[in-house]
Amino acid sequence: MIQKGKLSQIEEIMVMTRACGAKMIANGIYQWNEHYPNPKAFIKDIEREELYVLTNEENTIMGTIVISTLKDEEYESIDWLTPDGNNYYIHRLAIHPDFQHQGLAKKMMDFAESEIRKNHGVSVRLDTFSKNPRNQRFYEKRGYERLGDIYFPKQSEDPFYCYELIL
Repeated sequence: MIQKGKLSQIEEIMVMTRACGAKMIANGIYQWNEHYPNPKAFIKDIEREELYVLTNEENTIMGTIVISTLKDEEYESIDWLTPDGNNYYIHRLAIHPDFQHQGLAKKMMDFAESEIRKNHGVSVRLDTFSKNPRNQRFYEKRGYERLGDIYFPKQSEDPFYCYELIL
């Protein structure tokens, strides 16, 4: 079930995202580290009612996704396909390694895009790490267009690619 995240779930969310980060590092993808993602980011997401969690029957958190209306300042340099307005931003999509390769990331993105359409969103914008070709293929197969690069120096010296999907 996909539902809004709660403050009481922060610890379990952090365990899940650390497991994701460790798996990426084991695969040579240095995208997430001790700086990101962090509890402070998830607390803000929950306070803004933008964090969603995917749970199973045992109420274990299998994944997270943030559906935001806030445009990060790093995105200002990108020449987006649509003018700023009713655009949505996806952040921190993660599926616990124990539950990967089961179509759950697709389920989370289907949910996010459906919610954005319900709110008359014009487009969906996001970024993914340049050294994570699996994520790039995932978004490109969904119709997202790669537009430009941004940098998060606390995470990596390598760029993150920005994508947009017009709804």
